[in-house]
Amino acid sequence: MTESCGSECSCAAPSRGSYLPLPSIRPDVAPVIERGHHPIEQVRIPAGEFMMGDSSGDENPGDGETPVHRVQLSAFLIDATCVTNAVFAEFADATGYVTDAERFGLSAVFHLALAAPSGDVIGRSPTTPWWLGVRGADWRHPGGRRSSVDEIMDHPAVHLSFHDALAYCRWAGRALPSEAQWEYAARGGLDSRRYPWGDEDPYAGGWRTNIWQGEFPRVNTSQDGYATTSPVRAFAPNGYGLWQPVGNVWEWCSDWFDAGYYAESPRVDPTGPSKGSLRVLRGGSYLCHDSYCNRYRNSARSRNTPDSSMGNAGFRTVGAAAIDPRA
Repeated sequence: MTESCGSECSCAAPSRGSYLPLPSIRPDVAPVIERGHHPIEQVRIPAGEFMMGDSSGDENPGDGETPVHRVQLSAFLIDATCVTNAVFAEFADATGYVTDAERFGLSAVFHLALAAPSGDVIGRSPTTPWWLGVRGADWRHPGGRRSSVDEIMDHPAVHLSFHDALAYCRWAGRALPSEAQWEYAARGGLDSRRYPWGDEDPYAGGWRTNIWQGEFPRVNTSQDGYATTSPVRAFAPNGYGLWQPVGNVWEWCSDWFDAGYYAESPRVDPTGPSKGSLRVLRGGSYLCHDSYCNRYRNSARSRNTPDSSMGNAGFRTVGAAAIDPRA
């Protein structure tokens, strides 16, 4: 029986204020004037219906994965992969954009991924002490100031807040997926299944995605070949052509989080609650493990404050408007 990790999930970092109380400095993101190029391959998701939510009894208390409910979606285009370091670098270099982690001067780093002097660790989450507040950690320096993305440009860009993802979308003429769009696309045409590939365990017949192996949080045996992030096109895509919608990194969605929303969600093209304090994250990450955090499932949900960033969260985008289903 898989254990629940409750509201403080091991594989999703606490909010920035959990390890260092700081006021939000970016309540909204100003529009980016420049318009950039979005080079990521697009996958066309057909219009259709699916059963949204946990139908396997795996839900985590407080996450609001139930009730399972029928959702009808218009057709849309979605990125085949997460936004990579190379793609985010093009945006940052073209616009001079400064991320929330860079503005705050710190971000959340998993303790085994630390690549910085001990003096750069300026805080630790009291409830999940494997998460460190590290001065100088940001998307260019995912483990701290002694690390670099120079050799991992095909990995997902991380240490990006919801605000940062939104700023990229405005530059590229894109949008973040709704939670319903994300789950529908992640399922790859397999309704009511645990994972994008079906119900088989991630390690059955060879590793299917990048998650934790070993004894969390102390020993990662990295049997899948990766201790932290992997290239965005590692493993195999799902039935729609999405690479690693679960595992590798959490992905920001456009919705505000409300654990009770599924009970009142509209059936057609839901976009989430009209207000809130936390934004939805989906898909789990390289830190998920079935002994503690089983959120590498299609229906699993997490959340964080819009200005929080961490070493295992990035994003993928959708077309800014629904496409003609006859196209």
